[in-house]
Parts: sequence; C-alpha cells; structure tokens
Amino acid sequence: MEVRPATHETPRPAPARPLRRTVIVGLAASVAMVGAACDRGSSTSANPTQNADAKDVTLTITSNSIAGGKNAEEADWYAKYVIPTFTQQQKAKGVTVKVTFQPSGVDDEQYKTKVALDLKSRAGADVMALDGIWVGEFAQAGYLKPLTDVAGAGVSSWEGWSQIPKAVQANASFEDKAYGIPAGTDGRVLYFNKKLFAQAGLPADWQPKSWQEIVDAGTKLKSIQGVEPVQINAGTAMGEATTMQGVLPLLVGTGSEIYADNKWQGDTKAVRDVLTFYKQLVDQGLTNKNYQQAAKGRDQSFAAFAAGKVGILLEGDYFWRSVINPDQGANPMASRDADVGWAFIPAREPGAGVGGTDFVSMSGGGGYFLNPNTKYPQQAWELLQFLGSAHAINALLAGSARITARQDVNEKVLAKDPLLTFISQKVLPVTHYRPGLAVYPQVSQALQQATADIVSGKSVDEAAKAYSAAVVKAVGGADKVATS
Repeated sequence: MEVRPATHETPRPAPARPLRRTVIVGLAASVAMVGAACDRGSSTSANPTQNADAKDVTLTITSNSIAGGKNAEEADWYAKYVIPTFTQQQKAKGVTVKVTFQPSGVDDEQYKTKVALDLKSRAGADVMALDGIWVGEFAQAGYLKPLTDVAGAGVSSWEGWSQIPKAVQANASFEDKAYGIPAGTDGRVLYFNKKLFAQAGLPADWQPKSWQEIVDAGTKLKSIQGVEPVQINAGTAMGEATTMQGVLPLLVGTGSEIYADNKWQGDTKAVRDVLTFYKQLVDQGLTNKNYQQAAKGRDQSFAAFAAGKVGILLEGDYFWRSVINPDQGANPMASRDADVGWAFIPAREPGAGVGGTDFVSMSGGGGYFLNPNTKYPQQAWELLQFLGSAHAINALLAGSARITARQDVNEKVLAKDPLLTFISQKVLPVTHYRPGLAVYPQVSQALQQATADIVSGKSVDEAAKAYSAAVVKAVGGADKVATS
C-alpha cells in the first residue's frame, strides 16, 4: 500500500508492475463539454471564515480508491480509521461532524476529468486526493486555490510543514504557493551490482561525481562477457519511464529544468548535453539498444539486472521494493541485500545541478487538496491536517516500509531499510518534480522520441532540432520555448 493518492503514476507494490505511462489530457479537452478549461470564473472566491464556528458540519473526501477494488487499502483507511477517528476528535471539541467518503475505482484520467467537472461546476468533495502533476493545470484553470486563500493565514503554522522537505512540498505547490499537503513521494537513484563491480575492479561504495564517471565505470564493466554495462531508459516504448528514469534526471543535472521562467526547454545546450550523453553510451556500446527499442524492453532490463547481467541501472525506489524484492518481487533477487548497491545520480559535473547541487533526482507523488468551494473551509482544513498527520500516515502504512512526505514518519518506518532511508534522508532534499501543466505529456513524448532518435543512430543535432520543433508545436509557439 502506498502513502499517496491513487492518482500518483508510480506503481503500487501489489501487484508488482513497472512504472506505467500515464497519458494526461489537458483540461481543455477533458472538460470541453462544459466549457473552456481556463475559465477563471469557474470557482467562487474563497472565504476562510465561512461557517468557522459551526457545530454541525458535513464534509466529504474523494479519492481514486474503492473497497475491494482499486487501491482498496486506501479506501479501507478512510472508512476504518480516518472517518471514525476524526469524528471522535471533533466530538471532543464540541463539534458534530459527518464525514463521507466518495470512492472511485476508475482509470486515472476518468477520475481527473470527474474532479475537474465537479470543481468547474462549484461542486465536489471538500477534500480531494490528486496527483501532484495535475496541480498547476488545475490552478491555472482556477479550479484550485492556494491553501491560504481557502483556509487563511493559519495554514502556514501547521506543524507538518517542518517535517516535509521543501523539495517534497513542491509536489503539492504551484508558483511557490502551497495548494495541498503532499501524501507521499519517491526518488530515483543509480543501482549497481557489487559482484560485477568487484570483477571489473570498481569499488563497492561507488559514487560517481559526473556523467563521465558513469561512462568510465561502464567501460570497465564492458570487459565482462555477457554483461550490459549501463541501462538508462530511452525510446518511446518505455513511455513516461524514459522521461522520469532517464531524460529529466539528466536534464536537472545540467542545471536546467524542463520548464522554467514560463518557457519549455527546446534546442538548448542542456538538452543537447543530455542527448550527447545518451549518444556516448550508444556509440561506445555501453547500453543495450534492444532494451530501448523492444515493446517490453524495460521488463527485460529488470530481469537481466536481477540475473546479474546489468551493471548499472537508473530507477526509482519501486525497483528495490517491488521488482527485485527477494520475497515478493516481479523479478526476485535472492542476493539483493548483499549484492545491490546504490548511489546518487550525479550532475553532469560537480556543482552543475539545478541550484548548484552535485547530485540530483526526480520524484513523483500525490497529495490532498481543499476544494475552494467548500462551505466549511476551517473544518476541511482540520481534516486535511489530520490526513497529513504522523498518526494517520502510520495507520495507512500498517507497518509497511514506504517513503512518506513526513521525515519523522520515515525515520521510524524506514529504519530497517537502508535504500529507502537513503532516498528519504539524502535524495529527497535534492529532488525535482515534473511541471504540472496540461501540455507536459506532449513535451514528454517529444523527449522520448529524441532519445529514440539517438538510439536509432541519428545525430544529436538531428534529434535536438526535431525535438524542439515538436515542442514548439505542442506548446503553441516558439516564444514559449527556450533555445539557449
């Protein structure tokens, strides 16, 4: 069970499966039947003091989870823990509150569209579980508002903010304003096989400080017969996995994010540097092009790593928890704890990462958000705080080890898992998130195609120019695309 809303695109550990490619359509298409998505008049002006002293309150929660179906554990958590516990707490304060959970068990895009339609019509649940990647899109459409607009300045004093790293808070924020409380997250690292490293004369505590050091390690691993030195996702067959476990971690390692200062990366030096690195791996025979081009190439690379036939692989914590988990993994690796090492993803060179960092990562996740049309903003904010509390998160975890948004929870539940502890304590402070804008999926597809072009033998110049042209078309004009 994950500590995040059901809409998060990272897979849940049961059943184990790879990161799926979520195609997110823009709100302009999703809610075309009820009018333009960016009609900022679609929601009312929030009034934080409305019904603040009410003693009889009705609240609703919605999430893409349902008992006996999709994300059933989360649905059970609402029914068996959240609602009765919160109700009792409010009763002790002299408030009679009736909380209703509105379940859903549909495709994420269907859920997204339903919530958008509810918000546009000034209806819907008071508290909503949403994927972090939707925040900017909903905010620009006027469907969500900053928490301080909905519940008042007191939002800033919530005790939970001090337990959630600023980088993780960004997943429920837009334009540096908090729109919700993050529910959980993940992180990407470099995994490596210690046995293969020993054969190649590489250290068991390997930590590359540049892309060149990854290439150097791959060159040594290449000497071992039957071993694929480096696996970094590329191509279109892997979909969003190429973007999240390949292009974007590398891109932030150049000091640039895919979207910044109201512009998307086009044919820039940063993009060319990333494509040049891919080409370096391909041209030097350090990566298996079959993995990048086959329909199930990512699954094949997972199986090969578990079998000790891949030296270095860039993946998220899902890979550790659910793919090579020796007990219940899709490709169980009995020697995982002894033979698998991990390292930060390095910037292109020391200090080259966004913000001058030496190491970088990408993360996903979801959160809980307030409906700006709620009749009970203060009480809904109390419910939101409750959902983000350490006690509630621990109840959802039920003893399982998962990375949550809260560091105080992570310190306890991850104590026996060194990889998850490493990501929680070391990786999350330097992580980044995808821009939550409607056009992002089209940009992502263009990035995937650019890497596919490199793998198929095209030059960096050809791939970068084709990518830039696709982005200009996707985002609606060259003025919205950076070129330097």
